[in-house]
Amino acid sequence: MAQKRDYYEVLGISRNATAEEIKKAYRKKAIEYHPDKNPGDKDAEEKFKEAAEAYEVLGDANKRARYDQFGHAGVGGAAGGGFGGGMSMDDIFSQFGDIFGGHFGGFGGFGGFGSQRAGRRTNRGSDLRVKVKVNLKEVLTGVEKKIKVKKYVACSHCNGNGSENGNSTSTCSTCHGSGVVTRVTNTILGQMQTTTTCPTCNGEGKTITKKCPHCNGEGIVSDEEIITIKIPAGVAEGMQLSMQGRGNAARRGGINGDLLVVIEEEEDPNLIRDENDVIYNLFLSFPTAALGGTVEVPTIDGVAKVKIDPGTQPGKVLRLRNKGLPSVNGFGTGDELVHVNVYVPENLTDKEKKLLSEMEKSPNFEPSKSAKKSVFNKFKKMFD
Repeated sequence: MAQKRDYYEVLGISRNATAEEIKKAYRKKAIEYHPDKNPGDKDAEEKFKEAAEAYEVLGDANKRARYDQFGHAGVGGAAGGGFGGGMSMDDIFSQFGDIFGGHFGGFGGFGGFGSQRAGRRTNRGSDLRVKVKVNLKEVLTGVEKKIKVKKYVACSHCNGNGSENGNSTSTCSTCHGSGVVTRVTNTILGQMQTTTTCPTCNGEGKTITKKCPHCNGEGIVSDEEIITIKIPAGVAEGMQLSMQGRGNAARRGGINGDLLVVIEEEEDPNLIRDENDVIYNLFLSFPTAALGGTVEVPTIDGVAKVKIDPGTQPGKVLRLRNKGLPSVNGFGTGDELVHVNVYVPENLTDKEKKLLSEMEKSPNFEPSKSAKKSVFNKFKKMFD
């Protein structure tokens, strides 16, 4: 699968562009690559869809914030399905036609796509939100999880249009299938034309002559679905992935809602996460700290051997390069930071006490001036 282009690059705008600048840039791109201007040009059609996908994200403040923080993974790029690839031309015109003015889909008077149907109201299913737990090992590599979701799906008996056997519908006699009614009123300023949603069919362009008995004319029924979620490496607590079109089905056809996947991170028994780094608190015995040696420390995916230099002091931090977590945007990998603690035994035998008393008499057990200064500076920083 080809790598998605940066949405700001697609629209040709800066990352601090205003909402109005985003809207203006999308309008410009959509007009440039509109199918009616480029008949039979597959490349132009893909760029048209790509621009719509970019605007769908950047034109929504919440989605834009997630995209700025997590990239494509935060808005469904890594969760399966993108806007442009999962929706038809009619879906794009129905959802974004209003930014071009008028109810005709308004691409400067172009016909064809959207001009016949843009006036109809397109139903949209509601979004669903689920929480998915991941552990550090799954964050390290990415993971695929299957979950069971209760949701509304299209009624199989009427194919989702709400009529008996799926064919008991007729074109609305009020709006003649357009979904809107236009009225001309004489005023002192001349004739005024207003366009409103058809009151008979509620903008759908058709009426049901006989309701489906299984869904009572709604076109949707409650059901369960097993959904596979691809969670990318590097996700973090609270991050939200969007799977477009996997939410509730729309009443009597239309656009499905989205499935919003909220990440919950399970607490690791050994490691503490600090953004892309992980921290491990290592406890050394006094002899090991004094004499040095080799110890094993847990990592996200196993264990690592760490060399302890003779005379290692409490508070020293050992860094294991690239033993942390990857960035969700692919910008490098964190480290594992091993914080050294020296364990002081609480219970000693008489023999052990005697040995320690003998060792204490040695001048080597008196801290040096440099060691005292180092501890003092660390202590001072705590109060600066």
